[in-house]
Amino acid sequence: MPFLVKHNTRCALTVLVTLLSLCATAPAQRPDDFCFGLAAGYCHMYNLQFSDAHQVFAEWQRLHPQDPMGPVSDAAAYLFSEFDRLHILEAEFFANDSNFASQKQLTPDADVKQKFEAQLEKTRLLVSDRLSHDPKDTNVLFANILMLALRGDYIALIEKRNLAGLSYLKQARLAAESLLKTNSSCFDAYLALGVENYLLGLRAAPLRWILQLGGAQTDKDAGLKNLRITAEKGHYLQPYARLLLAVAAIRDQDRNSARSLLQGLAQQFPNNRLYTKELAQIR
Repeated sequence: MPFLVKHNTRCALTVLVTLLSLCATAPAQRPDDFCFGLAAGYCHMYNLQFSDAHQVFAEWQRLHPQDPMGPVSDAAAYLFSEFDRLHILEAEFFANDSNFASQKQLTPDADVKQKFEAQLEKTRLLVSDRLSHDPKDTNVLFANILMLALRGDYIALIEKRNLAGLSYLKQARLAAESLLKTNSSCFDAYLALGVENYLLGLRAAPLRWILQLGGAQTDKDAGLKNLRITAEKGHYLQPYARLLLAVAAIRDQDRNSARSLLQGLAQQFPNNRLYTKELAQIR
């Protein structure tokens, strides 16, 4: 694969870490209503409080042993903790393309990887069983999308196997597209469409053409439109969509919009140093 394609594939995979992408059927909620039930684990995860997130997801699995959202959410917390430890979550990654040129190899935490894989395998078995009884179970279909995306993110961003990772992420995006055709109110799923279109839409026209030949979507405006849907109406992924819109605003030199978005995130998740760091840089 030519260097430029590798370079931009890495960009797409990095931002698609947000396929920590669960498409929630729950309605959008006010910030003070967010941290309840399963969402409480995501609230802790956005606050970089990973031990607390694991506790919530473990309790959810105890109370709902047949729900694949329990283990796949726990896998997301393990992956997010690795991204934080390895500084993959830094907001500046999304705003500075030069960071993606690095081929520096990362050292995964073996214990975290084992737990991550175990939760994904548990998810796979539950998804297979539940879909055999009801192939249209929305909750289970979302868990499957998230499972594919998480595995793709780990393979691409930690193991540095970009093509293999992109294959999983593509499967997740296609699954999200299929689901949205029958249930357009799954507002978190729009994130899976938005990040690919927006990021690859920033590339030069010849490279966009090459990426399109490989099945990528490269419409920047469509990407922003989909990100806004999740940011306004999403549930579990609403905070992350807002962060990506802040990144887009930074790229477009719209400091006021970026500042407003980051201020809201920093207020909602005060323990997340990433929001406050990027906000300080804007100021």
